[in-house]
Amino acid sequence: MKIINSTENDITDIFRLYRLATELQKEKFPENQWPEFDKTLIAEEVIDNRQFKLMIGDKIACVWAITYSDSEIWKEDDGISSIFIHRIATNPSFRGNNYIKIIVEWAKNFAQDKKFIRMDTCGENQRLIQHYQNCGFEFLGIKKT
Repeated sequence: MKIINSTENDITDIFRLYRLATELQKEKFPENQWPEFDKTLIAEEVIDNRQFKLMIGDKIACVWAITYSDSEIWKEDDGISSIFIHRIATNPSFRGNNYIKIIVEWAKNFAQDKKFIRMDTCGENQRLIQHYQNCGFEFLGIKKT
């Protein structure tokens, strides 16, 4: 297992994983799913080394992006104290392996100069909120965007 930056060659796979994650969201939470993401956004994240993948052998098991500010959700943050983990999407062949804990440990090492690691969920996904809490996150409430 290794965590590395995604490359331009991964963009098709990233969107495939986003599509599969959105299908699962629609099935489990019909009222809340990810929007369709702009390819330019993902390409910029790849160029800026803010899009990552967890590899198991030669397969992408999981992808996610990071940012250092998210004014729409975390208005009060100055963009200096936190790293934000966004859009975790797991390959269906690798679901159930608790990659969140691995990503959190990676984020702690990656962002040693940050005070907080922040995440959010799409809607009121209580199971996912509980899972994040089990991984050490504190639930701060629901915000409408």
